[in-house]
Amino acid sequence: MRELKMFIDGRFVENTSGKWIKVLNPSTEEVTSMMPDGTVDDVKKAINAAEKAQPAWEATPAIERAGYLRKIADGIRKRADEIANIIVREGGKTQGLAMVETIFTADYIDYMAGWARHYEGEIVQSDRRGENIFIFKRPIGVTTGILPWNFPFFLIARKAAPALVTGNTIVLKPSQLTPENAFVFAQIVEEVGLPAGVLNIVNGRGSVVGHELAANPKVGMVSLTGSVEAGQSTMEAASKNITKVSLELGGKAPAIVMADADLDLAVKSIIDSRVDNTGQVCNNAERVYVDKKVKDEFTKKLVAGMKAVKVGDPNKIKDLDMGPLIEARALESVQWKVDNAIKQGARLLLGGHRIGTSGYFFEATVLDNVTQDMDIIRQETFGPVIPIVEYDTIDQAIEWANDSEYGLTSSVYTTNLDNAIKVNRKLKFGETYINRENFEAMQGFHAGWRKSGIGGADGKHGLEEYLQTHVVYLDTKE
Repeated sequence: MRELKMFIDGRFVENTSGKWIKVLNPSTEEVTSMMPDGTVDDVKKAINAAEKAQPAWEATPAIERAGYLRKIADGIRKRADEIANIIVREGGKTQGLAMVETIFTADYIDYMAGWARHYEGEIVQSDRRGENIFIFKRPIGVTTGILPWNFPFFLIARKAAPALVTGNTIVLKPSQLTPENAFVFAQIVEEVGLPAGVLNIVNGRGSVVGHELAANPKVGMVSLTGSVEAGQSTMEAASKNITKVSLELGGKAPAIVMADADLDLAVKSIIDSRVDNTGQVCNNAERVYVDKKVKDEFTKKLVAGMKAVKVGDPNKIKDLDMGPLIEARALESVQWKVDNAIKQGARLLLGGHRIGTSGYFFEATVLDNVTQDMDIIRQETFGPVIPIVEYDTIDQAIEWANDSEYGLTSSVYTTNLDNAIKVNRKLKFGETYINRENFEAMQGFHAGWRKSGIGGADGKHGLEEYLQTHVVYLDTKE
């Protein structure tokens, strides 16, 4: 069992609180590591180190900053098997998905490093004779990132890579459920010689460490990926200093299956979008609206597909579709939501129960006879459960799809281009996937509407989240 250390000002530090948090393997419920229960003082030390390091890091040419990122990416690839095994052990991911996350993280860091020579300011035409207007893009300064447990390793890169390449420094807080992968990331950072204080990692609870990362007056921006409740707490803590926030929160993604859809494609894509990481992704298809003309055929195919989903312990079995849910509370929550849906009138077609008595495994589940007013349609499930709603007209489907407090992702299945454009124009979500699974690209922009978040990540626009403008009016004599 590994005792983890925090990484502050370029070195690993001992646990100052003397208190530890147990990290469990969700497949076996066994303790895999012990994480320091960090304090506010630990956070302040990390933020102070980041503040001290930032001016020199900003003065470093962007291409040199990118060079460090590329070395980190290479270090990840060299330790890919080790990292993927950690992700499986502490997060319950399948081996295939864990390796995808590991390599995608390295690729993402390389992608962001590639922006070093490409992000730029502007020269704007002036109304005055002899004047020049320059818009410079400057780093924000000290940034902080509060990480989730569902893609713990990739989210290090999603927050740190754009921050560092643009001249910011950063302090990260891993989830207390999945901290060991971040410990290995810190080892790689130390090995490549990233200047002390540029990247820091502090472990602990959200109520202590996370709060200070948002509330500290030296922080210029805090980025959080997590629940709506966590986002609200972060905004409240940041509001005292008017600190910029970037939030990726919950989702309740609708999938609309039209009468002319390729049903085999729709079924495969929706299942892929639902069982990915055991349904624990904000992008996951959470509710399915099917045209009544094809509903019976679609449902039959969907049940067959979900019945074929392979569930098991990813520590032991390589070829799986799903592992366990992340913790006991998640298992209890998904079970309650399924039971409540049935109580409200839904019909259980498949699954609906815990698997075994050890580990947090749950069956792939399909619910029919679901209506728009049921909790299973309104509340985020975050588990491998597909509720099916029948619709009469496409306008009705669009209305129901938009009827949500969330607005992250959505999907449409149709073979008619006119239908695809019509639905896409009317859907009120940050992302829409047409005839494919819900999984974003690093060069896109992952951003939600409504309670799904503020700001966004990935691509050019995600990079610019970590920049602020400095407008200079230069008046010259003629």
